[in-house]
Amino acid sequence: MLRVAFSQFQSHSRRFIAVGLAVMLSVAFLSTTLMVGASTRASLGASLGEAYSKAGLIATPDTGTFNDAALAAARAVPGVTEAYGRMQAYAEFTAGGQEVLAQARNLAPMALETATVTDGALPERADGVAVDGATAARYGLRVGDSLTLKAPDAATTVAMTVTGILRGSNDPFASALPQILAGTPAVSALAAGARDAQGGTGAAGYGSIQLALALGSDAAATSKNVAAALTGAGAGVQVKTADEQVTAQVAMMTGGQDELTIILLAFAGVALIVSGLVVTNTFAVLVAQRTRELALLRCLGAGRNQVRNSVLAEALVVGLVSSAAGVLAAVALMAALIGWAGTQPDMAFATMAVPPSSVIAGLAAGTLLTLGAALVPAKAATAVAPLAALRPVDDAEIGNRRGRVRLVLGLAALALGVPLLALGAAGVMLVVAFAGGVLSFVGVLLCATLFVPRLVGLAGRLASPAGVPGKLAALNAVRNPARTSVTAAALLIGVTLVSLMMTGAATARQAFDDALAGTYPVDMVITGDALTAAERDAVTRVDGVATAALLPAAGTLAGEGMGRPVYALDAAEAGRLLRDTALTLEPGRIYLPEGSTAGPVEVTGPAGPASLEAVVLRTRNIPALVSTDTARQSGLTGGGVAPTDSARTDGTGPAASAVWLRLADAPGGSLSADRIKDIQSAVAAAAGVSAGAVSGAAIERVTFNEVIDVLLLVVTGLLGVAVLIALIGVANTLSLSVLERTRENSLLRALGLTKGQLRGMLALEAALVAGVAALIGAALGSIYGWLGARSALGSLAEVTPSVPWLQLLGVLGVAVVAGLLASVIPARRAARLSPVEGLATA
Repeated sequence: MLRVAFSQFQSHSRRFIAVGLAVMLSVAFLSTTLMVGASTRASLGASLGEAYSKAGLIATPDTGTFNDAALAAARAVPGVTEAYGRMQAYAEFTAGGQEVLAQARNLAPMALETATVTDGALPERADGVAVDGATAARYGLRVGDSLTLKAPDAATTVAMTVTGILRGSNDPFASALPQILAGTPAVSALAAGARDAQGGTGAAGYGSIQLALALGSDAAATSKNVAAALTGAGAGVQVKTADEQVTAQVAMMTGGQDELTIILLAFAGVALIVSGLVVTNTFAVLVAQRTRELALLRCLGAGRNQVRNSVLAEALVVGLVSSAAGVLAAVALMAALIGWAGTQPDMAFATMAVPPSSVIAGLAAGTLLTLGAALVPAKAATAVAPLAALRPVDDAEIGNRRGRVRLVLGLAALALGVPLLALGAAGVMLVVAFAGGVLSFVGVLLCATLFVPRLVGLAGRLASPAGVPGKLAALNAVRNPARTSVTAAALLIGVTLVSLMMTGAATARQAFDDALAGTYPVDMVITGDALTAAERDAVTRVDGVATAALLPAAGTLAGEGMGRPVYALDAAEAGRLLRDTALTLEPGRIYLPEGSTAGPVEVTGPAGPASLEAVVLRTRNIPALVSTDTARQSGLTGGGVAPTDSARTDGTGPAASAVWLRLADAPGGSLSADRIKDIQSAVAAAAGVSAGAVSGAAIERVTFNEVIDVLLLVVTGLLGVAVLIALIGVANTLSLSVLERTRENSLLRALGLTKGQLRGMLALEAALVAGVAALIGAALGSIYGWLGARSALGSLAEVTPSVPWLQLLGVLGVAVVAGLLASVIPARRAARLSPVEGLATA
């Protein structure tokens, strides 16, 4: 029987090529998904973890900062070779005729320093400073230039000399402002000056401590010793490895849960399910075509086990070879995707990773899926008597046993899967929703034989004007329901997955945008002493500013948050100014930042105290806020200036009023970080304030959008693989169905059907099947995409369905064209075959 198996490769190579392509692309889909997960983690590690990529352990305080005693205690722990106390401070400087607000960091020991110099050298002297390349290019800074750093709102200044130009940071938390690297004494002086200006006391501290470990040291044991040493030095501490710190930051960005891992695992699960369905469909058609051939072998004396083993041997070879090709294709695809991403300035941190699991899982899944797909048809062919197997097999219809079994199983899967899907979406339980989605989709596929042919038959009326080919195409779809359903299933799987990803990506994009709008409702804020309408009008004329509003301080908070200002904003103006469209200023209410206490709040104004109902927002990036109507009705000023002892929006220093700005969106997307920095400098100059008086969330929104864009790029990569699988599935099933119908097509030719009519019939049949499958797949995918996004992101933001209609119409068009293209080669072969030769085919 092994000889029979190998003879099949020689006599029916085209059939095995088709199956091999399906297996290869399915394995490529699975391996690509696993590689995407590892590459995304590596990219996030290169981005978020760039600041401590050389550290073995990172210690962060529970509250406040570390002091010099804590740094010395950590350095003295056995197994620690070097310790770096990371200190940051804001600094202002004048360059290129503009005042610039930058973020300064102290230089680390060489064993832990991650900055890379592109020109000059890292600062070695106390008065040396290095700046990032983008800032140097924007403001015309060169090595050797003098630079005077000043602490914001303070008299502290430090005279420095530029010693080096740095490569730009990939860390989104660091790229929002120009970056400066200097010695610890200079950064400490800036931090102390800012603290003194805010009325604070004490020396500047370290926000974290990074530790380099000796080669071969036990990280877990050293971590415990470091935690004990720092606790003994009077500091509450958390000690993590670099990978743990990246995971913690990703979890922080996703609302306290590592949703990234869950979402990518869900993609891997989807890949596995889709792989199994596509391979099963394709191989089932192939083996079903050979049912008569296998039955003949049984009649000639072959045993059931011999026949079954022959088919499995074929499947094993096809599975191994195709799986290996699929893994190689996945590596090539990811290399191309990461290579392209690396050329983009905003995604230079993209890093490729090929985990062993992607190779092992790809080889194992492809081989086992191929064996499983071959086993069921082979078992069915050997389960009946040889002479019975030589007779035609009944199609699965409601009137026979096979149809009733499929119907019962399909309805059971739907009855179980639909409630699970709804429950998972409503309860934000991705695993439950995923299980429900898989079950319900399997139910749809099981019931497809019962409704797809009828839908194709109804759609076939549209082909009636095409004459005889159109009528024959519609009749063929109804006459052989099993063949029609299998052909449609391949495209239904692909279109459903494509539509799922498109709708899920659009919905996730909308949810992320809403979450960012809620977290960063104001693009830019100017604070100062007695800002007026003149400054507001001046900044409104700055190119890139869409609108601006002057917010007078209407009073101050009493009790919790005592002394913090309460600003007044016109409710109608808030709708034009705030990114968060859900934030509406209602009368009698005061809106407080996240972390505040809800309930009645007392506000002190010129006319005395007033009690307002507090609404706690989901962001810390906004001060206490009331509408101007509320300010007037409650006896607050609603205009004028605030008390001289009021605080800035961040609780530091005096301020009388503020100007809020909304930036104009760039054509086709958001503004770049560099453009926002230019607008920030222009706004400071127009308002006549220092660069440190202009703050806001626009840059933070852009940097987080870049991270989101990388994640959506992952979906795009998966989408491309899904399209390939859909196309190969349609091509396989159509090609095999045409081979199966060689005698039938030849008989039609013998009865007078021309070559052109035969090609037209097959093309129309393919277009009808593809169109119906695409419509069903688009509808199912849209529903699955919305519910999937809700189950994954419902805890982060309000998830509303966002259906990309134009993209779905494009998918429908591509599906129909794919069906037509898939019929070209089989139709040409069928037309070239002479009727006599075709009728003589066994």
